[in-house]
Amino acid sequence: MKPLFPLFPRVAMRGAFLPIALALAACAGQPARVAQAPAPAAAPHLVTVGIAAFNDFHGQLEPPHQSVLVPDGKGGTAQVPAGGAAWLASAVDAVRGRYPNHLTLSAGDMISASQVASSLYLDEPSIGVMNRIGVDFNAVGNHEFDRGRDELLRMQNGGCAQFTAHKPCQLEPFPGASFRYLAASTVDKDGHTLFPATGLKTFGSGADKVTVGVIGLTTRTTPTLVSPAGIAGLTFEDEAATINAQVPRLKAEGADAIVVLIHEGGKQQGAPDPQGCDAMSGAILDIIKRLDPGVDLIISGHTHASYICQFPAAGATHPLLLTSAGLYGEMVTDISLQIDPAAHKVVSAQAHNVIVQSDPYQSATRLVQHDDRFPVFPPRADVAAYVQRYVDAAKVYAAKPVGRLSGPAARGESPALTTGGPLGNLIADLQLAATRSAGAQVALMNPFGIRTALVPAADGTVTFGDIYRVQPFGNVLITETLTGAQLKAVLEQGVDDQGPHQGLAVSSNVRFAIDLARPAGSRVVALTIDGKPVPPQQTYRVTVNNFLAQGGDTFTDLADKPDAVTGMTDLDALQAWISAVPVRQVPTEERLRVITR
Repeated sequence: MKPLFPLFPRVAMRGAFLPIALALAACAGQPARVAQAPAPAAAPHLVTVGIAAFNDFHGQLEPPHQSVLVPDGKGGTAQVPAGGAAWLASAVDAVRGRYPNHLTLSAGDMISASQVASSLYLDEPSIGVMNRIGVDFNAVGNHEFDRGRDELLRMQNGGCAQFTAHKPCQLEPFPGASFRYLAASTVDKDGHTLFPATGLKTFGSGADKVTVGVIGLTTRTTPTLVSPAGIAGLTFEDEAATINAQVPRLKAEGADAIVVLIHEGGKQQGAPDPQGCDAMSGAILDIIKRLDPGVDLIISGHTHASYICQFPAAGATHPLLLTSAGLYGEMVTDISLQIDPAAHKVVSAQAHNVIVQSDPYQSATRLVQHDDRFPVFPPRADVAAYVQRYVDAAKVYAAKPVGRLSGPAARGESPALTTGGPLGNLIADLQLAATRSAGAQVALMNPFGIRTALVPAADGTVTFGDIYRVQPFGNVLITETLTGAQLKAVLEQGVDDQGPHQGLAVSSNVRFAIDLARPAGSRVVALTIDGKPVPPQQTYRVTVNNFLAQGGDTFTDLADKPDAVTGMTDLDALQAWISAVPVRQVPTEERLRVITR
């Protein structure tokens, strides 16, 4: 192992001076002594542990037809097609192949909000993929609770007990995860964590023996992100306090390195760069500020962003390393820990996000081709064959045509503000139409609940698989009563300072503007319904999905509103809207205007 720092050269005395030194010493009647340079300190013997890490896989068995955005070298941005389980497996193998000692870690949301081939089978194939990839630990994310705690426990333990409307084990017996879920901050009413808080993995023996301790946990905001029934009896404790309590315990159990696997994260600003850390923001920063300096590495997720950051850590031997690999298996983070086994500590940590470049695809606007600057990973044969079995089984549902669209319906995204775009507007329109019988006058859709663009075939045909990818949650529509003041407050919550900004998509009769330069609580301006200003005291019947109606995505002002009426599922409403006319037009008008200065 090459030392971290070069050794200082020994001092060499020129031969002409040595006799003079001896003569002077003899004349003084003293024993001759030759001055020696101090011996350099021996470089520590280090052991390298490699980590392949990813997050927010969300059951993307097939390539998700999305891109990783990277600098193009010309001041702009390039798209790299990426993702797919078989390609991810090859990329993970490539990273692990660099290290005799290695771990494979996932930072949560491995399942749910999945593609149809995974979701129709309760994400059993996603767990099967991860078993084949060889994951060691997965932190529980908020989406792991989408089908409730009992179904999540089945994901770990296996079996065919039925806890949902879908029948389990449709294609084969389900053995459960061969890796360990970790949930240090998720505490049941008996005081025990739902899953183990930590895990340990030891490498080598004797003088080369090192142990890595892993703490796994999810965001404490999980109760605002999932159905309350699915987490009844559970509490989600403060992340930093939870981590700090576990560090000395892991050290006492022999951990030389402490890795935090957390389903919480941040985002960087500016031009997209998977290796960057530009003006980071997000909940993870507050957690970092309060962390025990014994933490060496944080592998994060939840925000679907990518970054590689280093933060000074008081009292630590190296900066704290923070990573995230985006989403959908589009990247895997290659992490290297240099551990001094004698001192029982990490002396350095480095990371690089590796793009899992897969097949080209047609986006809503263009054909996204390979980027020759990055390797193209071949799909791993065993994983590809396993995935294909479930894809083939799901085709009877996925390939069924549901109607035609006038063209692609894209989401709206920007570094400052995520909006629903044309697709969000289309969804808001159809949800209003589907709930007119409940008195609906307005409909709202959260952009983060729109999982992908809706891109029809060349002739405009849209299949069930296409719409399922857009809205895979199985939410139902709720129509409730809000005052004008409450409606404005809801729109304000989308752009307050409590989380990532998202401008709610609105039905065609609503117009408003957002000015992010104004203080939180006064950023929504020019709000009208049917072309008229909205009186604060007037009441309106407003339709949202049940996730929002429970206060999800931090829209707490939508929770517990009066006269709530439950309608059809969002997916049924989307299918009915598209099939109701020969060709459904994609909205093109501007309903949300962003004021720039």
